[in-house]
Amino acid sequence: MKIKWSFIIIILFTTVLINAQSKNMKTINTIIKSVKDKYAPDKRVALFNVEVKKEKKNLILSGETNIPEAKAELLDKINSKKIKVKDEIDLLPDEKLGDNIFGIVNLSVSSIRSQPKHPAELATQALLGTIVKVLKHKDGFYLVQTPDKYIAWVDDDGIVTVSRDLLYDWESTPKIIYTNDFGFAYVNPDNNSQRVSDLVIGDILINIGEEGDYVKVQFPDKRIAFVEKDNTQAVKDWLATAKPTKENIIETAKSFMGIPYLWGGTSAKEMDCSGFTKTVYFLNGVLLDRDASQQVNNGILVDTENGFENLQKGDLLFFGFKATDKKKERVTHVGIYIGDLEFIHESGRVKINSFDEKKPNFSKYRLEHFIRARRIITSLNENGIIMIKDSKYYNGEL
Repeated sequence: MKIKWSFIIIILFTTVLINAQSKNMKTINTIIKSVKDKYAPDKRVALFNVEVKKEKKNLILSGETNIPEAKAELLDKINSKKIKVKDEIDLLPDEKLGDNIFGIVNLSVSSIRSQPKHPAELATQALLGTIVKVLKHKDGFYLVQTPDKYIAWVDDDGIVTVSRDLLYDWESTPKIIYTNDFGFAYVNPDNNSQRVSDLVIGDILINIGEEGDYVKVQFPDKRIAFVEKDNTQAVKDWLATAKPTKENIIETAKSFMGIPYLWGGTSAKEMDCSGFTKTVYFLNGVLLDRDASQQVNNGILVDTENGFENLQKGDLLFFGFKATDKKKERVTHVGIYIGDLEFIHESGRVKINSFDEKKPNFSKYRLEHFIRARRIITSLNENGIIMIKDSKYYNGEL
C-alpha cells in the first residue's frame, strides 16, 4: 500500500513539475517576443535569435544576439518572474574572433549575401575601404554589419579583418575617394602597366603620396598601386564639401542612366532600386538606409494626397501595394523625383519615367502603384538621415 501511495505521489509531483515548466516556458517565450519586438523588430539590422528549450529538469536559453542591452533585459525580466534558467546565449561579436572585430572592404565592390555560401541571395554590397563590424566567422564567410546597419555574410576574400588599434591606423591616415565611374589601379604610374584592381566611384584607399599625374595608394591588405590623380579627391575634402542639394542629387542620378539592374547591387557597376537611391545620396554625403522598405521611414513625409504639386527635386518616391483590410502595406520600389512630373529610377536599367499620361515615358504601372514621397534634403542628421561626415564609420569614432 505504501509503495502504491509513493508511486501516486511521484506521478503527481512529476505532473506538477511538468505543468510548471510548461507554464514557465510560455512565460519566457512571451518575454522573448517582447524583447525582440523592442530591440530587433527588423532582422536585417539587428540580431536577436533566442529560444528556450527544456533539457531534463532545466530550462535553457540558447541562440545569439549582437545587442547586449537586449540580452540583459531578457534575463532581468525572466529573473523578475522567479524563473530559473541557464544562460547559453552567445553575445556577438564571437569571442573566437579575438581582437579582430572590425573589417575593411578589400575589393572594388564586395558582395554580401543572406547566407554563408556563394549561391545565396545577394543581400547588399559594400565598396572598397568601407568599414564594417565583424560579428562571427563560419565556413569561409564573415557575418558583418555595414554602416547602414545591414547584417549579412561576406566571403573572407572580401574584407580584411582588423583590431581596434589597426582600425584607428586606417581611420587616421589620409585617404582618397575614387571619383570616376569606373577605372583601375596600376602597379606603376602608367596606365599601360599591370592592373592591380578595378575601381568604381566611391571606393576609398590610403593616400601614400603623389608621383606625377598619379596618386600612390594602399589597399587594406597592404597592396600598393597607382591611380590617376584626376580621378580622385581627398576624403577629408569630399566629406567637407559633399552637399545633397537638389541640383547635385539630380546630376548624380542622371550620371547613372542605363546602368543595369542587379538585385542587391549598390555600385556603379550594377544596382537595384534602393541601391541606386542609396548610391546617389552617398556620393552627395548622405547615408541612407539600405532597402526601399527602410528608406520609406527616412526623412519627412511630403503631402501627395491631392496630387504631386508639393513634390520637390530630390524627393524619394515609393511604390508598391497599399494596405487593405486583409494585407499590410508593402513597399517594393523607390525612385527620385526630378521635376516636371518625372522621376528617375532603377528598373531593369536606370531610366526616367513620368506620371504625366501625355508624355511618351508615362508609366501607368508606377502611377497606379505610387504610395508616398519622403523629403531627405531637409532632414540632414535627423529623421533617420545621417551625414556621412557625422557617421562614426567615417569620422574615426567607431
